[in-house]
Amino acid sequence: MSLENYASFAAQSFTLPDICLRIREILDDHRSDSDDIARLIAVDPSLTAKILKLANSALFRFPSQVDSISKAVSVIGGEALYNLVVAETATTAFKVFDTPYVNLDAHWQASVYTGVVAKRLAKLAGLRGSDRFFVNGILLNLSELVAAKYNPKLYSEYTQFSKGTPWSRQQAVFGFDFARLSGVIMEKWQLPMPLYYPVQELHNTEKQALEQDIALLACALRVTICQIRPEMSKEIDPVPPASNRILTFAHEQLDEVVAYADKEAEKISSLIY
Repeated sequence: MSLENYASFAAQSFTLPDICLRIREILDDHRSDSDDIARLIAVDPSLTAKILKLANSALFRFPSQVDSISKAVSVIGGEALYNLVVAETATTAFKVFDTPYVNLDAHWQASVYTGVVAKRLAKLAGLRGSDRFFVNGILLNLSELVAAKYNPKLYSEYTQFSKGTPWSRQQAVFGFDFARLSGVIMEKWQLPMPLYYPVQELHNTEKQALEQDIALLACALRVTICQIRPEMSKEIDPVPPASNRILTFAHEQLDEVVAYADKEAEKISSLIY
């Protein structure tokens, strides 16, 4: 079965809620303003509560309380708020693809950990819009659930292999890596290119050497594996070898990122799961 079969299965099984598409339309319409976004989100009390909790979490560390959606839009910005809505929506997508072959809670925790690490690395690197890396990190391994649910037999075969990196084993068994599939699913969900493109190209070593977004996200995944799945990390360096020239994090910086993620990821996860 091809990658397209898996991606179509995912896109048919789950679609982004209307509010994600409507916020995106507002952001892309120069005639709209922040009040339009605030009014749209405020209609949903549950979503409002979760977004405000995230806005006041360690993800942003604002000096004063963000106590309304309109204030959140003005302080965080429309794009960041959109990314938080997508992150909150991800919890539903994960549950749709729940399967006995993958521990959903552990998988979710690892995904949030990757998102927290990615956002922190982006901030250290001085990249604008670092909040998008939080969404990238959460969604980049969604497709492991999709693959296990759509083809449990092949997924079981995949779990029996232990040699090589996870993505090399995925390529050998499925003919594609899980990040590539996740990125294609995200594109089918009509997420913007800065969200889906780095995920699709995550394990492309040529692009890891040239594009900082891709290199940084690949680093976040590697850091997560080293911390959460150390038994899988024997052949994995935290920084992709191809990215040594464009990622210049010192060991102390990576240690700080890990300490931050160890402290905050579970708290942030509990706010949206």
